[in-house]
Amino acid sequence: MLTGHQGYLGTVMAPVLAEAGHEVVGLDSGLFADCVLGPPPADPETYTVDLRDVEPRHLAGVDAVVHLAALSNDPLGSLAPELTYDINHHASTRLARLARDAGVRRFLYASTCSVYGASGGDDLLDEDAPLRPVTPYAESKVRVEDDLVALADDDFTPVFLRNATAFGFSPRLRADIVLNNLVGHAHLSGEVRVLSDGTPWRPLVHARDIAEAFAAALAAPRENVHAKPFNVGTELNNLTVAEIAAEVVEAVPGSALVITGESGADPRSYRVDFSRVRAALPGYEARWTVKAGALELVEAYRRHGLTADDFHRRFTRLARLSDRRTAGDVDTSLRP
Repeated sequence: MLTGHQGYLGTVMAPVLAEAGHEVVGLDSGLFADCVLGPPPADPETYTVDLRDVEPRHLAGVDAVVHLAALSNDPLGSLAPELTYDINHHASTRLARLARDAGVRRFLYASTCSVYGASGGDDLLDEDAPLRPVTPYAESKVRVEDDLVALADDDFTPVFLRNATAFGFSPRLRADIVLNNLVGHAHLSGEVRVLSDGTPWRPLVHARDIAEAFAAALAAPRENVHAKPFNVGTELNNLTVAEIAAEVVEAVPGSALVITGESGADPRSYRVDFSRVRAALPGYEARWTVKAGALELVEAYRRHGLTADDFHRRFTRLARLSDRRTAGDVDTSLRP
């Protein structure tokens, strides 16, 4: 089972898992199912249900769960922290308990490198580094990791994949993550605008590299992954925000870099070590560079005719949920 299969990462991951020989069943509330740029993707068999309302019957016959579903970015989590904890923390832990009780043997949890938060300094952080989350979104991830360690036993193997900040094209686009956003602004306006001072470090990883890490973790020997965290990404993509912006300028001819500094220094700054995931998952390596991802995005935005309205509303999570609430499509608890 793949939760959140109609999201940005899930839409890329579902075919990767199918190509690896898995029979994929999706579970999604459908909040962003229509946020599509280009031809609609072919979804697997689907349970349309809110994560908070999952029942044991949804997990009958499931061998493994890949759990992506969440309120998925820091601004959204900060706007509604109580819903972030309800969905990202409590509903995720409940899903894991239901999965264990249903006989699911492996539970892959999409965590985040944001758990390192305000680490400070330029040292590379491995999975044993102190966790210093600075947002409700990152804090919820830390709490779920702790809960899943407590659930682990001889028959139930949770694995925590701490993804770096994702980038790259997905048929269900997100425009509110750093590289996708900077490329979109450059494509639409000719300006690469950085609101911070450009100094914070960010580790980045392509959506396809994330998907392949999850596929590798499903196949890995139990002793390699049981109840362990893994940073997912590559050291080559540890870049400052200013360096990321410079790559965008190179990818979008005629664009210009503007660092306004209006939002001040961002406390979220961290460089990450990814050696453990390469050692534990034989043959796995994140291959996409930021440069290649920027070029991919420019080509996709041009080919599919990205508009400013879609970029700022439809493919921005906070704006999209606000529009759906205004239209009466979702209630105050974000249930359809």
